[in-house]
This record gives sequence, C-alpha cells and structure tokens, in this order.
Amino acid sequence: MKRSKFPGVAPPVTLGCVDDAHRLFGAAVSEVMNELDWRLLGRSYCEGDGSEFFDEALRARILDGGLVLAGALGEVLGEGGQSLYLGAEIAELPLILAERFVLGRRIVWLNVDGAPIRELTRALEVVSARLGVDLPTPSTRRLADVEPASCDHLWLVSVLTDPDHFPALHDLLYRRADGALATGRGRLEDDRARADRLVDEWLARATGSSVLTTTEEERTIIEPLVARRGWSLTFAPGGHVSAIVGDRVRIGTLHRPG
Repeated sequence: MKRSKFPGVAPPVTLGCVDDAHRLFGAAVSEVMNELDWRLLGRSYCEGDGSEFFDEALRARILDGGLVLAGALGEVLGEGGQSLYLGAEIAELPLILAERFVLGRRIVWLNVDGAPIRELTRALEVVSARLGVDLPTPSTRRLADVEPASCDHLWLVSVLTDPDHFPALHDLLYRRADGALATGRGRLEDDRARADRLVDEWLARATGSSVLTTTEEERTIIEPLVARRGWSLTFAPGGHVSAIVGDRVRIGTLHRPG
C-alpha cells in the first residue's frame, strides 16, 4: 500500500511534526482557523442570523475532514506541480495549505467575490504577515486567465450544485425538484449550459495526466464532457464526505491522449 505524504497528520495544535514543512503547515492551519471571524462567516452562509453556524463541532469537522482528504490527495499528487481550485472556500483550507507547504505545489484558487472570500483573504493575509510566509489566497480573476494545460490537479466540489449560482441544477442533481428543499428558481436549460461552459473551460487547464477531484453529483455533468473530448476519467472507489455540505467527494485520474 502506498504511504501517504502526510504521515501522522493530526489537528495542528497537537501536530508534533518533525520537519519544517509539516510544522509550517500545522502553524498556518492553526493560525488561520483562529484568525477567521466565524460569526461573520456563519451569517454569510445562512439565511437569518447564522452567527453560531460554525460552532466548535463544525470547525472540528472542517479540520478533520480536510486533513483526511489531504492525506488521500497526498497519495496521488506529485511534489511540485500546480493545482486549480475552482470555488474553494473554508472547507478546502487544510488541503490547500497542505499542498502548498508539504508538497511545495503552486495553487491557483479562483472564486467569485463575496463575504466569505473577503474574510478568507483577510485572514490569510494577516497570517501571512504574522508567519512571514506567503499563503495562497483566493482570486476573483477569470478562469480564462489561467494558462491552458498548466494544472495537474483540478478541484471542483459543490460548485455546480450551489443553490445561488445554479439553482435549477441544484434541484435536479440533489433530486429536490418536487420537494420542500427545492429552490424553485432558475431554468434548467440555462443552468446546464452555463455549467457545461464552465466545466469545459476548467478541463482545458488540465495537463496530459491529472488528478481530478469532484463530487458524486457533479461527476454526472463532468464525465460526458470528458468523453466528448475523447479523454478518459476513472475514479477511485469510495470517497469522503465533505464537512459543510455533506457531498461525497471523489478523487479521479484524468488522461488526455497525446
């Protein structure tokens, strides 16, 4: 069995890593988690007040779940290289920081502007100055600005199911079209067309052989577009449940001939 590149990873306060990379990773995760304004983030995530949404238990799940996924990615990602995180927010922090410090990878982190992204950026910049290192920060620049065929890890998790940006697709993929949890908004044809364009542009950033991480629901959108290109995509069995949304995250291998 292949050994993880994140051996013995535990919550940063008890990490006890023996090399500088792991110590810096642990310090960065711990400092950012402590710096974030969780009450502000809760209000931005929830309808109504939401100040207590990110309670101690949820913050622990975010950390633990992120470390588990970091370990799984550490088994398949090479050192160096570049990852493209599309739509990543709080739940991806441990993974992004692990890639940056433990594997020494470059991170392209794109999202739309909003309160969570502004708060994440603020906290990461504060901790960067405090620790004297450059932490990855989210950017609102266009996906089109990322060089094609430049990323050997593509991440798209709980983006195409977002009820604000893809409400009709959210209802379809979660099978909520006729239920009490349905958004009842948007036109499915429009959502699907926008989703297909986004995924096509995202796939164009993949190198010849890449790791692709997505959810079980979004996989149904991605796989036909991969096949249309004549590429192959295979997923490892099982998966990992995301801490906030509860989606099953799957890690796959994407290969583009030639």
